[in-house]
Amino acid sequence: MVFSSLFFLYLFLPILLLAYFAFRNTSYRNWILILFSFAFYAWGEPVWIILLVLASIVGYLFAIGIEKYRGTWLAKAQFIVAVAINIGILGFFKYSGFLVDTIHSLLPIQLPHPEVTLPIGISFFTFEIICYLTDVYKGRITAPRSPKKLLLYVSFFPHLVAGPIIRYTDIQHQIENPTVTLSGFSEGITRFMIGLGKKVIIANLLGESVGHLLGPSAGEPSMLGTWFGVALFALQIYFDFSGYSDMAIGLGKMFGFNLRENFNYPYISKSAGEFWRRWNMSLGGFFRDYVYIPLGGNQRFYLRNLFVVWFLTGFWHGASWNFIIWGLYFGLLIYLERIFLGKWLEKLPVFVSHIYATLAMLIGWVWFYFTDLSEAISAFKSMFHLQPEAFITTEVQLYFKENLVLFLIAIIASTPLFTWSFNRIFAANEKLKLSISTFAVPVINLVILIVATILLIGSTYNPFLYYRF
Repeated sequence: MVFSSLFFLYLFLPILLLAYFAFRNTSYRNWILILFSFAFYAWGEPVWIILLVLASIVGYLFAIGIEKYRGTWLAKAQFIVAVAINIGILGFFKYSGFLVDTIHSLLPIQLPHPEVTLPIGISFFTFEIICYLTDVYKGRITAPRSPKKLLLYVSFFPHLVAGPIIRYTDIQHQIENPTVTLSGFSEGITRFMIGLGKKVIIANLLGESVGHLLGPSAGEPSMLGTWFGVALFALQIYFDFSGYSDMAIGLGKMFGFNLRENFNYPYISKSAGEFWRRWNMSLGGFFRDYVYIPLGGNQRFYLRNLFVVWFLTGFWHGASWNFIIWGLYFGLLIYLERIFLGKWLEKLPVFVSHIYATLAMLIGWVWFYFTDLSEAISAFKSMFHLQPEAFITTEVQLYFKENLVLFLIAIIASTPLFTWSFNRIFAANEKLKLSISTFAVPVINLVILIVATILLIGSTYNPFLYYRF
């Protein structure tokens, strides 16, 4: 099930809200959330509920053991075993096929190829359980004795299948005492509608054109056509993923939970390092706090630590060499920025730094879009005019004209320009600003809902790109 579906918008969510607010008791409300979260997750593949519950039980039991023997070798042993089990589960379902294919390509042996379906969201809830176990082991939190608390933390449907990655410390007190207020609920609705608009009105419409410009289904390749396709994809994946995060955060607010922010206008960045401080911030925070710093961070073996993190960042996104190259590519850029490139960029005009960062991101997205390495290399040849083909085709000109308004709206909406302009215009009159916000926001929310509904009725394209990770 996806947030941007008519079933979710007009049936699942209203029924959940009625059931949730029918009770005042926190324990009952938490069980309602758990049951509806299971239903949400089971909508695509019911059998994986078993995996979700088993992973949660493993996390719960081992955390209790770690807590009991804290400070002894038994606690360390249980922590290592628990993390190994979770990584093993993730590795089996996500990476076993890739491992077998790699062995086949390197060694003259034949192993049976595992036909394994990837459970939706396994990368996210596995990392969250590892966060929980680590925080218990380090003494940052006390392992709850109620399995219901951990089950809700892992299964809470807004963040279950595509993040943001949250930590038990983020919502521990909210699980025990969620605070639902009228203003918070209202903010949640608005945040959800913003995300819905990003996803359905912008990302989906951009996505319909991307396939016509990139990949096997594209027409005659051209230099500008490939650049335009990559730019559309860069905007599509931003509005798709940040839209999902906005909807998740908005839903959390409706039920009294404050989830982590996950995006902060990444396309206004002036370097690759800044881009990754603004993009998928919950994943970056996980690798920083649970991998990079424990390995030694900036203090020792910096180069090793950096490339281990970026190898894992790429590999986390998918069991494919293109994702590994994508991760290492950004790791290399960040390393170069640290040793000399960053100092050069600081001396240059700001717009030059923005151009550098934009080009770096677009080149990176080529590795992300094409799972076939030969297709990615062909796209690079096209982008840099290294093969005999047209500079621009009539078909690309047509797509450019058809998408120009949407393209410009998407570029502007990916920056804080709207928010900055609104605050600047009404800075001198807070009363007028509040009045306009009070009356205009509900109208805007309603317009977004109506337009999104119309588009969803008439469209067959509505996947979330990050569901496959």
